[in-house]
Amino acid sequence: MAIKELGHVVLYVRDLERSRVFYRDVLGFKEVFVVPSAVAGFSSGRTHHELMLLSVGSDAQPIPQGRRVGMYHFGLKVGDSDDDLRAARDTVLAAGATIIDSTDHVVTHSLYLLDPDGNEVELYVDVPGVDWEGDPSLMMAPGGRLQI
Repeated sequence: MAIKELGHVVLYVRDLERSRVFYRDVLGFKEVFVVPSAVAGFSSGRTHHELMLLSVGSDAQPIPQGRRVGMYHFGLKVGDSDDDLRAARDTVLAAGATIIDSTDHVVTHSLYLLDPDGNEVELYVDVPGVDWEGDPSLMMAPGGRLQI
């Protein structure tokens, strides 16, 4: 077997409407289907759906803080330049989201924020001219604080 690509991510959410607004109106995903109070699917246009949200209600357990097993974050490419990343930053800040970190990963420049349920989302751009295919060690190069 050979994996061809990461197809989609599915997240449990407490409030489907609140999360729909975040992923559709703030992050710009196209909503491709919704069953109110149950499920919604989103796509960037690459495939039928890349993100699905499943409603589990307001009484669901929160995501545990600190070191734990499970998803750390998922990354969304938002463009091809630092200008694109700055525009994404301005959009999420205007919507009231909090950026919790920013990192120069050598191969990418990244901003990290939390969705309404505390799932960590990375917004990133690839750094032009970095040949990570020719030198895969660049992907493990020490990162630094990104001033964007």
